[in-house]
Amino acid sequence: MVLWHIQSFPAMPGQKFGPAWFPGLIAAGLVLCGALLVLSGWRSGEALLTRPAWMSERRAATGVVAVVAGILFYVVAVDRLGFHVTGVVLLAVWIRLLGASWRVTALVAPVATLAIHFAFYKALRVPLPWGVFERWAF
Repeated sequence: MVLWHIQSFPAMPGQKFGPAWFPGLIAAGLVLCGALLVLSGWRSGEALLTRPAWMSERRAATGVVAVVAGILFYVVAVDRLGFHVTGVVLLAVWIRLLGASWRVTALVAPVATLAIHFAFYKALRVPLPWGVFERWAF
């Protein structure tokens, strides 16, 4: 669906790569990985739908719930709090759930948020909401 939709994205004058390039690359990679997974499952001869063993583990289930809840939190909170605050909070929760210490969490969450900000806001020119930092946006 994404590959079909990005065909309508406008070209950027003077550049080889337009706004459709990144989502198209990700979508093509996901299609390729999905096809390889289907082929692997088909060759194994297992049942079409099976419950993976990891679903019975509490930590794995908590991780899945945390990711889904985190994405919902991001959608609801990012405009009000801003990308930076929301990103640090989400990454801190997820890193702690993975079992990292508070020291590692306190270092990695803000550094990773700033790295993501640089990659998307500065390099790819994706507008990210500033939220509570609106007056300091540059």
